Amino acid sequence: MANDGPVEHGYPHLETVRAAITALYRRLSYDTVQTFATSVPPVDVAFCDTDDLYLGAQRVARELVRHYRLPDARLIVSFREMTHAANVELAAGPEYFVELNDRFRTHRRDIGAALAHEIMHVYLHRLDLSFPGTRDNEILTDTATTYLGAGWLLLDAYREDSASSQKLGYLTPEEFGYVLAKRALLFGEDPSTWFTSPQAYTAYVKGMARARRDEQQPPLTAAGWAGRRRYARDRRHAQDPHHAAALLPEPGAPYAFTPDGHGPLRVSFPCPTCHQRIRVPVRGRVRARCGLCRTVLECDT
Repeated sequence: MANDGPVEHGYPHLETVRAAITALYRRLSYDTVQTFATSVPPVDVAFCDTDDLYLGAQRVARELVRHYRLPDARLIVSFREMTHAANVELAAGPEYFVELNDRFRTHRRDIGAALAHEIMHVYLHRLDLSFPGTRDNEILTDTATTYLGAGWLLLDAYREDSASSQKLGYLTPEEFGYVLAKRALLFGEDPSTWFTSPQAYTAYVKGMARARRDEQQPPLTAAGWAGRRRYARDRRHAQDPHHAAALLPEPGAPYAFTPDGHGPLRVSFPCPTCHQRIRVPVRGRVRARCGLCRTVLECDT
């Protein structure tokens, strides 16, 4: 939790975020991801200063448990002084003890954001889905929270001005915006109307621009002129057996060429939705379907 401290910006964890989205699809399946098409609505997690602190926190926790479809999980919420925003004790259940930073006693509108992250820890614990290392596992948790419909709360908790700052979670504001945009593009949802923080809206706009770039990379037909030109050059080199390092495209390219025995050359690239790599023959216009997220892709290979 950044509390009046510096807030990191940009996309330093982007590869881990993308790996987390792929892991979600692999563990949950396309059908289960689709059951989260509706985000947590603001009215269900609203918290007024006149609400009883403990009863209100328990109410919000129950709504998030319902959203994550954990009907047999019971959250016991308490408050204490700590460095981090919150902590959850991951036991066998069905009761889980969540501790929130004392700061939330007076910043009650952000209690939903803190609980969304901690209850996602419970959800992933039950799925037996984790990444090695604390940092990557927390990035997985932030990504899953956002992709499954409760992470807009975490982004909305981001506020920054010349005198103070607050940010919850391990992702940068722009990375939260990126994952939220990936979700919005998938489900046709517009979360921007829910933001109370202008800085959150700005981060979402930046994240959306980055997410749309995923859909505009060659060999996808939506790729721009510069990308198509670079792809054509790399393809020409890959088809030339005398070209040095022929199958290695320019550094930073999202695609890679691979030989297929005595058959046609193939190109692999990440699915713009779930980021699993897809491999198709190099033979012009091709329609590919991702086996993981079922996205149909129009390609010009």
